[in-house]
Amino acid sequence: MRLLLLFSFLPLAAADFSGQKALEYTQALVNFGPRPSGTPAIVKTQAYIVEQLKANGWQVSDDAFSAKTPAGTLQMKNIIARKPGLSGRAVAITGHYDTKRFPFPFVGANDGGSSAGLLLELSRSLKDRSFKNDVYLVFFDGEEAVKDWTVTDSLYGSRHLADKWQAAGITDRLTALINVDMIGDRDLKIVNELYSSEPLRRVITQAAASLGYARHFNASDLPIEDDHVPFLRKGVRSADLIDFEYGPNHAWWHTPQDTMDKLSPASFEVVGRTLAEVLKRLDP
Repeated sequence: MRLLLLFSFLPLAAADFSGQKALEYTQALVNFGPRPSGTPAIVKTQAYIVEQLKANGWQVSDDAFSAKTPAGTLQMKNIIARKPGLSGRAVAITGHYDTKRFPFPFVGANDGGSSAGLLLELSRSLKDRSFKNDVYLVFFDGEEAVKDWTVTDSLYGSRHLADKWQAAGITDRLTALINVDMIGDRDLKIVNELYSSEPLRRVITQAAASLGYARHFNASDLPIEDDHVPFLRKGVRSADLIDFEYGPNHAWWHTPQDTMDKLSPASFEVVGRTLAEVLKRLDP
């Protein structure tokens, strides 16, 4: 991401989401080491994500593509889990699983790890739920810039899937897309991301407040380019949940200090349970 300076048929129990399990999923991903797009480590990561999703009973498909980057053509793969509903409409929860390439070891516990870990725990905690809307959990590859963030060197996976889903008519069926990024920080402060759809932001903040989590949301007003933006450009009501105050003066972002000891199961639980409540409210 770049800071720009300018449902169920049954009651959905938010408490089913385990912050501890989300932390464990994140640890498993971090154990693969640095995971930039097109590397052997991310291929192992992809296999692990698919294995967990299938074990949790979701329909799994991949969106593999070749991306032209400053480092040459790289093979990338979005991973898509689907739980079908009956309404003809859909909701997507998304996040990225790649890590930025650096000359130093960067395991991306929070940036790349936490979003994927949370999505995996959602797949587990929601596996026995039925929904009226289709529910998608999407793991994006290529969120990070390969070199320096530009319009063409960033958001590879989300740009590709937004185009693909538009061509297939899926964007027309999406009532909401919520992206998560850097949500494991033990000092959780979700910003009020200014590109996000205002009506969807209200649904999220009201859901969080109903669970007693209001203090963790709307920490500051910031416009941030992230994986929700390509879908906003397609007319999809989209929002980004991101904590962009990671460490003192944001000092841990994109550094070797982005490690598991900076994360907290409580933070995962705040976001996961809020999303579970949002899914309940969005299901017709």
